[in-house]
Amino acid sequence: MPTSRNARGIDIIAYSTDSPRFVKVQVKTLSKRNPVPLGAKLNNIMGDFWVIVINVSQEPCAFIMLPSEVTESVHRGEKDGRVSYWLQPSAYDKDVFREKWERIGHSDNVVTDGERRS
Repeated sequence: MPTSRNARGIDIIAYSTDSPRFVKVQVKTLSKRNPVPLGAKLNNIMGDFWVIVINVSQEPCAFIMLPSEVTESVHRGEKDGRVSYWLQPSAYDKDVFREKWERIGHSDNVVTDGERRS
């Protein structure tokens, strides 16, 4: 089921089987390959992972990104004096992110922005 509008905050919290580790996931769903709206401020880029799902009602395709990767790719728009931020499809629709669920890992093998595998 698609997430509710552009709700601010974490959408999914996943715990390991013995509960010492957890992962916070922000999910953005789109009906087609469109820019992801990020709002007027960038303080909503949070969590350990971002999952962007396009074509949600027909043939869903997910892109798994780190918040730092989202931040690095932000597009700033301005219209009528109002600033808004977007993640363009060319920024997320890449093979390096496409269906890369292994980036999230398993309960004992999770990699976040703060913990890079060697």
